[in-house]
Amino acid sequence: MEQARARATARSERSPTTAEASPSRSNEWDEVSFEARDGSWASLPEQTRGEHSHTHAGSADRSPGTTARPPRPRAPEDGPTPSTAGPGSEPDETDPADRPPPSEHLPRTVQRHSVRGQILQALRTALIDGELTPGEVYSAPALAERFGVSATPVREAMQRLAAEGTVEVVPNRGFRITVRTPRELAELAEVRALIEVPVMLRLARTTPSAHWVGLRPLAEATVAAAAVGDRARYAEVDRSFHRALLSLAGNDQLVSVAEDLHRRSQWPLTGVAIPRRAELVADAAEHLALLEALAAQDLAVVRTLVREHFTGSEG
Repeated sequence: MEQARARATARSERSPTTAEASPSRSNEWDEVSFEARDGSWASLPEQTRGEHSHTHAGSADRSPGTTARPPRPRAPEDGPTPSTAGPGSEPDETDPADRPPPSEHLPRTVQRHSVRGQILQALRTALIDGELTPGEVYSAPALAERFGVSATPVREAMQRLAAEGTVEVVPNRGFRITVRTPRELAELAEVRALIEVPVMLRLARTTPSAHWVGLRPLAEATVAAAAVGDRARYAEVDRSFHRALLSLAGNDQLVSVAEDLHRRSQWPLTGVAIPRRAELVADAAEHLALLEALAAQDLAVVRTLVREHFTGSEG
């Protein structure tokens, strides 16, 4: 009898009761809940979270040897489910490596930069056409109302123009259009000639004729813009033409400096009339003549054309 009682006691010690086994399942659920707080469940709708909670509560009816786990959400067949899905939707478990790059999720940033670029171009056009008066102060909110946008992209565009020397920042007021004199215009032209004359002479000696043929469409674009008196368009294609020429020298710093000088010399200056259509047509014609001289390696003509193009004299 005592032996039978001892065997029963041993069996009782080896077989844990349901109450004793439950802590292990509870620990497992604690781990699952932690994972949920850190990720997938955080975006689950209330209905879905309730379904998982019901599954947890019913786990006590399972056999002692079975571990209760929440049903894993299935991956959607047509790609990840958006986080804005309605009740009952499955959470997004897309692998991070399969997700699109961050830039595809930032349309507002791209749009803001696009607006800033458009405003910058519009301001440059207004400067070239004389719509913005040198010496006058313009506020970002006032210009923003004119363009139908917020003040932020206007302010960013004006800061860019300030870095180029086109406007000056006036604290608590806005931006003043830089005042330039005829003397400053002459100095800018002289510096441009000092840079571009030797470069063009070197290119005339070293560049095959076929390269100049490829630049003819840009030269013809300046002629077309000049013919209709479109000063803003002319300034754009004129800058592109000179940039393409200088790029053949293979010096990025040279191109950057020359382009900055080109921009500074474009805006209407105090006491200087806006160029007439005839003057634009004459300047554009010099582009075609320059290409022909470069292709013919006629150094004397190249030197004369470039200096006259900038300074109005052979110098």
